[in-house]
Amino acid sequence: MAISKVLIANRGEIALRIHRACHEMGIQTVAVHSTVDADAMHVRLADQSVCIGPPPAAESYLNIPSIIAAAEISGADAIHPGYGFLSENALFAEIVESHNLIWIGPKPEHIRTMGDKIEAKATAAKLGLPLVPGSPGPLSSIEEAKAIAAQIGYPVLIKAASGGGGRGMKVVPDESQLETLMAQASSEAKAAFGDGTVYMEKYLADPRHIEFQVFGDGNGNAIHVGERDCSLQRRHQKVLEEAPSPVISHAQRAEMGTIVARAMADMGYRGAGTIEFLYENGEFYFIEMNTRLQVEHPVTEAITGLDLVREQIRIAEGKQLSVAQEDLEFRGHAIECRINAEDWKTFMPSPGTVKAFHAPGGMHVRVDSGIYAGYRIPPYYDSMIAKLIVYGRDREGCLRRLRRALEEFVVEGVKTTIPLHQALLDDPDFQKGDYTIKWLEQWLARLDQA
Repeated sequence: MAISKVLIANRGEIALRIHRACHEMGIQTVAVHSTVDADAMHVRLADQSVCIGPPPAAESYLNIPSIIAAAEISGADAIHPGYGFLSENALFAEIVESHNLIWIGPKPEHIRTMGDKIEAKATAAKLGLPLVPGSPGPLSSIEEAKAIAAQIGYPVLIKAASGGGGRGMKVVPDESQLETLMAQASSEAKAAFGDGTVYMEKYLADPRHIEFQVFGDGNGNAIHVGERDCSLQRRHQKVLEEAPSPVISHAQRAEMGTIVARAMADMGYRGAGTIEFLYENGEFYFIEMNTRLQVEHPVTEAITGLDLVREQIRIAEGKQLSVAQEDLEFRGHAIECRINAEDWKTFMPSPGTVKAFHAPGGMHVRVDSGIYAGYRIPPYYDSMIAKLIVYGRDREGCLRRLRRALEEFVVEGVKTTIPLHQALLDDPDFQKGDYTIKWLEQWLARLDQA
């Protein structure tokens, strides 16, 4: 079933990214937007645009009836959800399909399974993915929690079954604090996600965050598109990502890649997905699966030459994967910097009007951004305003190019995190690729004291 018009149910740089892929494929686009996003770049470029509500996301980008109505009015035959917002909402995917629209994403049942962290772990175990030791399911009592913790050893992590972003998550150093922290995690989860269910995992002291990009055709064929290292994080939010990981060998990539691709094939998975692992002492531990495109997908595109959004659209049309595993080559190194409209030292959001904007250029430099001089950054949404992606033949060359590109990047009128990335590039640990998920917060704390 060929797609002729895609409604893009998102905003910002990802909406523009999807629009570009569609136009390169000869597909028309429909931009939906809140009142405050009427002048956004993707809205200006789309073939049609429909206002779907006021600025708060709950009344616009999360407003399912408005989005479906916009698809009906505009004559769209498919919906691409991007990332965030409704991208991992199984009910939305079902509603889209029930209106005879093509959902450019995984099967709704897979979104639902992987969205429930406990069910996701059980499914991952069945599919042969290595797990962090922990409770087999939800914790039903403090006695059960104590027994499991004694078995796997302290420290342990109590986590919310629903949601993420670090909410409903508590590190328990010893048994004396277990009951209190378990109750706190549960009440936090209830408040944030409407579900107080929690489970337990072994707390890994200092791991890296490594994720594998996967793609399935929905008919039992699947490939992996290599790994990304997303260990540079602050408060569970990624700041910079690179591919390949500086610490993973060819043999490890091939072995783990084969395991995740086989798991997706067995599942009958359709479209793009990301399987996230914690990696410590040479071992991978499954943490979750994202059933959507990731913010950091361009680093994978850079080292493989595969357009992941185009591939998503092809799969949604019922086509086969455009590349076989044995034909996929990983070449060179790519790094992505997330540029946020924030004070780089306090991380306070800095909305406002962009007075001047100049994106860096040159060979192997890519900027994914919807901002321009005169654009007003609204205070209602995520503060990311651009992604800078650079490619080099090797990591060293990539870092040199990144330094040069950051020197060229101009955003005036609002504060940005460009200086943060420049400071990171000067750090010897980062230059060596020697960092874990705790490294950035420790580095920032040292910076504060200096």
